[in-house]
Formats: sequence, C-alpha cells, structure tokens
Amino acid sequence: MALPKNIAGSVNNRTLASIREQGVEPLLAEMSHKECLETTLHFGTHNYHPIDVTIVEGHGPWVTDDRGNVYIDCVSCYSALAFGHAPELILDAMREQCKRVTLTGRAVYTRELALFLRVLCEFTGMDMACPMNTGSEAVETAIKIARRWAYGVKGLPQDRAEIIVAHENFHGRTTTVVGFSSEDNYRAGFGPFAPGFISVPFGDIDAVKAAITPNTAAVLMEPIQAEGGILMPPVGFMKELRTLCTQHNVLLVWDEIQTGFCRTGFRFAWQAEDAEPDLMCLGKALGGGVMPISAVVGKREIMEVLTPGSHGSTFGGNPLACAAAIATLVELDSGLYEPRCRKLGKLLNDRLHSLDHPVVHEIRGRGLLVGVEVVPGYDDETTSAFLRNGILTKETRHRTFRIAPPLNCDEDLIIAIATRVNKALDEVHCKQ
Repeated sequence: MALPKNIAGSVNNRTLASIREQGVEPLLAEMSHKECLETTLHFGTHNYHPIDVTIVEGHGPWVTDDRGNVYIDCVSCYSALAFGHAPELILDAMREQCKRVTLTGRAVYTRELALFLRVLCEFTGMDMACPMNTGSEAVETAIKIARRWAYGVKGLPQDRAEIIVAHENFHGRTTTVVGFSSEDNYRAGFGPFAPGFISVPFGDIDAVKAAITPNTAAVLMEPIQAEGGILMPPVGFMKELRTLCTQHNVLLVWDEIQTGFCRTGFRFAWQAEDAEPDLMCLGKALGGGVMPISAVVGKREIMEVLTPGSHGSTFGGNPLACAAAIATLVELDSGLYEPRCRKLGKLLNDRLHSLDHPVVHEIRGRGLLVGVEVVPGYDDETTSAFLRNGILTKETRHRTFRIAPPLNCDEDLIIAIATRVNKALDEVHCKQ
C-alpha cells in the first residue's frame, strides 16, 4: 500500500490504518489538488485526461474545487445530472429505501423493481423493459435482443444478422461497441472485433437505404450525436428512418442515453419527428444523477425473445437504484420539464448565437444540449479559459464544448453561462 515518495502529506503510507483510526473525512479534507492528481495517476489507469481541477462539493448547478473556486457545471456528467448535484427529491427516496432493502439480485422478486418497470414503461410508452446498470450495458442488451429477434422472428440465417450504425457514433466502451466506432483512439489495440455492423454517414438516409440487405436486423443510432460533437441530423431524417425501417421489417433502435428524459425539450429526442423506435436504450439521467441505472425498453413482441438464462446482471434493477429512478420518473412526468427545456434552450441558443464571436465556428444543439465548436487553433486554450471564468466544461470531438446545465436551472443561470462563455472566448482570442 506504500505510495511513491513524491506523494506526501495526508495521503500517507498507512492509508487503511489511518482510515480505521480517523475515518475517511480527515483524509479527504486534507488532500490537496496535487496529491489528488498524483495519487490518481499512480494508482489509476490513464484512460481519462481530466480537466485540471479537483471538485470537492456540488449543489444544484454549482460545483466547488479544493481551493474554493465555484463553477457552473455545464458537463452535468454527460447529461446524467438532470436535477443538478445532490437533488433532495432523489436523496430522500434513497434514504427511505436504505431502511428497507438495497440489493437482492434477480433470484427473487422485489416490489421496487416491479414498480420501476411499470413506471418506466408508462413514461416511455413502451411495453417491456430490461434493467441494467450503465449505458454501455443497455446498448449491448439492445444488440442481443435485436439479433435474437432477427433469428427467431424475422428468420435470418444464424450468425448472419447485420446492424447498421452511424459514423461518429458513441454507444459506450465495450469491445463490441468500440468495434463499430469510427474513432481510431477507441479501437486501437482492442481487436479483433465482432462482425455484423455496417457504418454509414450520420443523417444520410440514402446511405442507410443502400446499406440495407436481406440480413439487416436493425438500425442503431443516436437522435443527436452528443459525444460526436452535438451533431444534428438533417430535418426529417429521423422520420424517414422510421418509415424505411418499417418498410424493410428492420428494427429501429434509438440510443437516448444522453438525449433522453427531457434534455432536448422533448421527453425523448425522437419525438421531435415522431420517429418512434422499436427498442430504446436509456441511462444516465434515469438515476436522477445519484445512482447508476439503465434499461432497454421496447415492444412486447421484440422484448419477449429474452428467456431465463439468456441475459442478466447482478446489480441490474437493484432496489436502491429503482427507488432513485422511480423518483426521477415521477418528477419528470410532472409536465414541467419539456416546455422549460425548450424555453431555456432557445434562450441559451439565442444568447450564444448573438455573441457572433470570431473564435466560434458553429453553435449546435436542441434544448439544454448545446455544443460550441471553436475554430481550429483555439481549442487548446479554451478549457482553461472557461475554468478561469467559472464554467466547467470539456470538449467532445472536433473542438466542440458541451453546454448542458441541469434541467431545473433558471433564466438567470442561462444568462450567466452565456456571459461567462463570452468572456472566456474573449480571453482566448486575445492570446492568439
């Protein structure tokens, strides 16, 4: 357990013993940003490159670092923090649940899972749900369901099913998923990859038509490519894709893990064009920003292809996560959030577009999911400039910075975000 000599201070060579004697809080309170960074890099794999800040506290849309600096959190944990940090309505539900039961596994029934499944299906308008833990698991589940449906219902030859996906997609980090990513860094050194995926340009309906074959089982896409850079499909694409899939008896699978639960001003992003899916992948905001929980929801005749033993998860649908998700769904079902996100999203878009800044190449988005793409040559300085001006955000691909505040923010916060973004961009421009 000994730490390297360059890591000193409160994180000492007898960390476990110190925790037994003092508890966790003293060690956390005394750990500096430098110690936090060095310890993380020494003991943790280097598969992330975080912003140079250590966050120690979060409330609503605000986070505070170890030096007392306060930021507006515009990452919102990639849309997971629907209600901001430490939302009382979710925490209260979890406190009550902790008094009863937190984890059982699927070897038994629980009331919490039963209620969660019913509420989720009512909220989504789907017939059945399969609970998991993470977005990646939801996507893997949808792939398994689509393939089993293709063989057992559509009648495709065994092991010949194809799934059409989009360039610039992001559906998770598992080996199956990165195998059909167009991002080289996600794939390098992880092959060989599973076959059966056909990639086409995002938003190109003619390319989808050309890719469909007698072996096509499904089309799996995001309604808006969030990690790809807040990339929007052409108007009408989602609706045309729904029609095309119906014509060819192909499943339409929307990945709404980042875009779902009112983020775009609609309950789900596909509703902007009434492009109802056959299967839908959900996660992130489903746990209210507190618990990891995900699910695939879909039509009964498709979901019923899963049989006992064919799929599962130790923690999937655990009572504690279900309690958090039920509280989330009840709150989102109030009818307040779709119009609020449309109104505040328009304000955010209008304010950002009005900047007409020379550093900005393009602003894209819908609702409270907005991307600010800077011109080449400015991206290296932009993250630190945002930090200096109290904006916590990180670029996606293609020099695009995500602006995704909590769904329960107000007009004052939106105006503050636009003002701070403008100041940060001014700083970056002056340095060039």
